[in-house]
Amino acid sequence: MHCTFVADLKFKTTMKKVILTIATAALFSVNVFAADGGKKTTGTTATVLYSVQQEFNADFAGAQNIVWTVNENCQKADFIIDDAKKTAFYNLAGDFLGTTQVIGYNAIPAKSQKLIADEYKGYAAGNVIVYLANESMNSDIDPTSYFVDLKSSTHEVLVRVTGSGNVEFFKQVK
Repeated sequence: MHCTFVADLKFKTTMKKVILTIATAALFSVNVFAADGGKKTTGTTATVLYSVQQEFNADFAGAQNIVWTVNENCQKADFIIDDAKKTAFYNLAGDFLGTTQVIGYNAIPAKSQKLIADEYKGYAAGNVIVYLANESMNSDIDPTSYFVDLKSSTHEVLVRVTGSGNVEFFKQVK
């Protein structure tokens, strides 16, 4: 039983790191995409697993302007489909983790907007990213999470809004 607990704890810690990486990467991808006017950047597919590319092509048929990036935690594809910019994430073993997309602040639950207004007075909402997780990889994860970038004159934080509308501090950005 102890081994199962330790393995489960390690898995949950790893998943938290992956989610943090995804949220951070998505936030910075949005900033870079906005900074370059949405132009396609050059990338390499040399280190992207062939099986991941095939799965991506099947799952996102019709995707355009695909740019692959691989880091020490995941493989990701930035792309445009149905006039929406999205990012798909895969772990290094090739398993699909989920997608992110920039959405408007009004798309998060009204309950969450009120909680943010009450708990983060003096902060203005910036980018909002929705993360749609692959539940088959981890049933303990919320299938939908929103990450809201909040800025004040002196600080910047990232908060996570759960599918049920709860607001949690996620990361200090500045």
